[in-house]
Amino acid sequence: MYPVRALATALLIVSTASAADPGVWPQWRGPTRDGVVTGPAWPDKLGGDALKQVWRVEKLGPSYSGPIVAKDRVFTTQTVDKKTEVVTAHDRKTGKELWKTSWEGSITVPFFAAKNGSWIRSTPAYDGKTLFVAGIKDLLVAVDGETGKELWRLDFIKEFATPAPDFGFVCSPLVDDTGVYVQAGGAFVKVDKKTGKVLWQALKDGGGTMGSAFSSPVFAKIAGTDQVVVQTRTKLAGVDPATGKELWAKEIPSFRGMNILTPVPVGDDGIFTSTYGGNTRLLRVKSEGGKYDTSDAWTLRYEGNMSTPVVVDGHAYVLGKDKRLLCVNVKTGKEVWGTDDRFGDYWSLVANKDRILALDNRGVLYLIKANAKEFELIEKRKVSDSETWAHLAVCGDEIFIRDLTGLSVWRWSAK
Repeated sequence: MYPVRALATALLIVSTASAADPGVWPQWRGPTRDGVVTGPAWPDKLGGDALKQVWRVEKLGPSYSGPIVAKDRVFTTQTVDKKTEVVTAHDRKTGKELWKTSWEGSITVPFFAAKNGSWIRSTPAYDGKTLFVAGIKDLLVAVDGETGKELWRLDFIKEFATPAPDFGFVCSPLVDDTGVYVQAGGAFVKVDKKTGKVLWQALKDGGGTMGSAFSSPVFAKIAGTDQVVVQTRTKLAGVDPATGKELWAKEIPSFRGMNILTPVPVGDDGIFTSTYGGNTRLLRVKSEGGKYDTSDAWTLRYEGNMSTPVVVDGHAYVLGKDKRLLCVNVKTGKEVWGTDDRFGDYWSLVANKDRILALDNRGVLYLIKANAKEFELIEKRKVSDSETWAHLAVCGDEIFIRDLTGLSVWRWSAK
């Protein structure tokens, strides 16, 4: 069995509550950044009165940022009139606007990516006091979560004299007690969370073709060492969080540097990843006498595309480029099953015990049993008429969904 491992310092992501608190969603992919939550088992129904909409905020500008959920408020971003980025705090119970702050920021993505829009992409991170928001034009902004006051901003284009990223700032910030970790300015960077000063730069390879990197970093304990695991557009690497020293690196081939997924640490020395135009693999990282060795435990000819999988009981559930859902045995790399059905281009996935919620970019919410024998759909429900590219958030019996035109909160019935 290969459970997902998370570095202990990741628990510092929320200063007012444990990161494993099922009542909050402070960052990309949830409390422990692996798409896995704890708490009571989910109901077996999504239809009818089993899942009711509590409130909805309409007429928001488009955004790919997932909602950030604190104890009493929900944060969301938007791009307005193709020129201004806005972050808003809403009352968690009612949806009432508490504050709003904004700054100028926009780019136009390449023509072949135009269908995916030229609006804010990264999901913010919240440490219980400060919200860290990545603007699309390589901008990192720290905002007071209580008042909305801007505390500092870091313009990576000015800081490092680098060009604006062609696809925008895509990486979602990772936060611990000392800093904010992001891929920006053609490098992997740690920023002082109190001042906005750059503490170190690593992996300064320019990010490969077309500039910006896509993948978001994670904390992990690999081969006995605490580190940050990050996937650039050309390689997967482990970095010392204190110094920025590159501990190890492995080239990860893909089409035009489309390494999009967030790497998923598994066991004590494994990292699961998959790429567009490449394949799916488990990288094994060993260390002896301070010297690291990396090798593929296995590879599978399947392209994971954009949807970061969840790992449940030693099996990864991956939506691929061909829009099928695959169940992969993480220990052996064998495809256990794959669906005949085709879904949307993107799923955001959250697992709780043996249940998986999957939000399709077409506005359909799926409830699936994590079944290593066969695909088992429990129920599905249309929850949005607008596209739903932002990662869903699940906190206890509440589900938070950001579509391209609004933000809604749903609650499962206790019955």
